[in-house]
Amino acid sequence: MKLFSDYHLHPQGHRLQPYTRELLQPWAEQARKLRLGDIALTDHDRYHQGIDFGEIERLREANPDLKIRAGIELDNDPVHSAAGRAWVEKNWDRLDFVLGSVHFLGGDWAFDHAGEEAEFSRRDIDEVYADYFARIGAMAESGLVDCMGHLDLVKIFGFRARKNIDDLLDAVLSTIRRADLAMELSTAGWRKPVGELYPSDEIICRAVAKGIPFTTASDAHSCLQLGENFDRLGKKISALRIDEVVIFERHRRIAVAL
Repeated sequence: MKLFSDYHLHPQGHRLQPYTRELLQPWAEQARKLRLGDIALTDHDRYHQGIDFGEIERLREANPDLKIRAGIELDNDPVHSAAGRAWVEKNWDRLDFVLGSVHFLGGDWAFDHAGEEAEFSRRDIDEVYADYFARIGAMAESGLVDCMGHLDLVKIFGFRARKNIDDLLDAVLSTIRRADLAMELSTAGWRKPVGELYPSDEIICRAVAKGIPFTTASDAHSCLQLGENFDRLGKKISALRIDEVVIFERHRRIAVAL
């Protein structure tokens, strides 16, 4: 199965880099090389000052064979998220796509940063999972996102809840369905310590049963990661009998058969 869209890309990486042709064009060229015809630029909202809609439009004009979506990843950064949400609200009509995610727990714990395994070991893992999925649910209910990213990111270092989390999963997936959001299938988990797709097969199957649609994503922080492991993802999608993905244009969700 040939995939064609990557809806989680960070041209700025994890630092403020104003959008320029020099920064963005390599992403378009890599997408073309991989025959990915539809991509979404989704830098973290804490770097919204680097996003230039004029530069995105010039990139589109220079690459008319590609669909290049203006997007952002809205997370729960305790320092910057208020400003990020305000920016998303102000620029809603200029954005195609808003990806929602959770990267902070217990106030200001950036749980997915390298080296945080020790902190996981010190905490009650069941409380960590409960906190994480509660925050995912709150993001899904915010009214500011189109799709939920790497839904089970909390498993990044391989720590698993000891208690049964069926109720947690059912609640959060029901919230996503009620909010009429999509959910991404992210290959990023395959390059993390957990070595597993985000989300797990179990969550994907539960989402399918609830009628939640999917985007495909790499969470690339370099243009060389764009479309990473998409051949493997295509095989996974086929095995799970998923026959369509969704794309977005000015927040309008469009289903495309695979």
